[in-house]
Amino acid sequence: MKFGWVIAVLMGAMIGSLAAIEVPAVEESQAGVAKEESIAVSDLPGDEEIRSRLLKIFGAVESLKDLEVTVDSGVVALEGEVTEARDVKDAVALAGKTEGVVYVFDRVGRATQVEKRLAPAIRKTAELWDAAVRKLPLFLIALVVIVLFWGLGKWLIGRDGLFSKLGMSELSSSMAKQVIRLGLLAMGLVIALEILDATALVGAFLGVAGVMGVALGFAFRNIIENYLAGILLSIRNPFSAGDVIEVEGFTGKVIRLTTRDTVLMTLEGNHLRIPNRIIIGSTLLNFTRNPLRRFDFAVGVSVEQDLVAVRELGLETLELIAAILDDPAPWVVVEELGDSTVNMRFFAWLDQNKSDYLKTKSEAIRLIKEKFDEVGIEMPEPIYRVHLTNRTPVVSDSEGGKPQGPKRKSEVALDTSVDRTIDEQIERVENTQDEPDLLEEPAEKPS
Repeated sequence: MKFGWVIAVLMGAMIGSLAAIEVPAVEESQAGVAKEESIAVSDLPGDEEIRSRLLKIFGAVESLKDLEVTVDSGVVALEGEVTEARDVKDAVALAGKTEGVVYVFDRVGRATQVEKRLAPAIRKTAELWDAAVRKLPLFLIALVVIVLFWGLGKWLIGRDGLFSKLGMSELSSSMAKQVIRLGLLAMGLVIALEILDATALVGAFLGVAGVMGVALGFAFRNIIENYLAGILLSIRNPFSAGDVIEVEGFTGKVIRLTTRDTVLMTLEGNHLRIPNRIIIGSTLLNFTRNPLRRFDFAVGVSVEQDLVAVRELGLETLELIAAILDDPAPWVVVEELGDSTVNMRFFAWLDQNKSDYLKTKSEAIRLIKEKFDEVGIEMPEPIYRVHLTNRTPVVSDSEGGKPQGPKRKSEVALDTSVDRTIDEQIERVENTQDEPDLLEEPAEKPS
């Protein structure tokens, strides 16, 4: 028993000694931590310092100077009213960045009073007015620059003699004038913006203009194509007003050339508008540009006829028509041998400025038919027939053995005058149209 008691005493003494050694270390460590924490907290500003700091900051900002600030243990509460939503965000951001603030309560409301809502706009207007007053001399100088360039452009486009000396058409000179006027005006605007130190607007304007140009280009592609085609037609001048042309199977007299289409009057008296882009990209036949025009027609005669005598009679008949020119002279060819006829084709020229094409051709066919009937030249139909043994010879005169025919032009009443029906209708249309014409007047109109 004594031995056990001694062992217990020794063990108790050892445990007590260990406890005496470890406890001071723990206490020292805890004391050190407490000491460090107390030092860190003591370096942070107090609630009153935080509140004073925020009030000074808000006082420096016009829109935040009426806010109330309360601070409790680093927690900031903002109260009051502001006019803009962004002012609330600015106040919360400024409070959150202040040293010692651990959290921010947003209790700020939006002002509803009219005078407070209008205060920022009034203030901004006053600032702009003050800036405008200060820059008024610069505004006046910039305005003078714009007016000078505008006047210079107007003076240049008024020099018609300058463009006529360059041999430019009416449309080309008009476009050149517009380009010069707009170019000078744009130059004046750039210089004025440079004086006002607002050249950044030029870049923004050019960017917007570029985007709008692309969009408008796609939206008005056909209109732009027709406009450019009208310019090319005006420059190349493939036809003039009053010319008879054929495009894409349509035939008519040209009334006018507009920036979008070419206006024709068909020979039936109908108005026809053909887009310029179609005309510039299609085959165009102008019947009027060369005043001389050839017509031809075929006549089938019997295979039993003397073709040389028939040809001579036909040429003498054509020479009776005053509208048919002697130079180039008419001529006849044997075109082909048919089943029951020999086809002969007659060619002749006329001056369209003096004679009508259809009337002259009609009179030529009529006279040939009458003369052939008169002298007994058979013009069989294109069918198979049984011929009699007796054939009708060509009646010849006693002197030259040539077919008899009229000897004087006055013996035949002919009407080959120029048909003015369409011209009169075009003139009436022109008197009622205000649409600009891009065609130049022809140098000499048919009389």
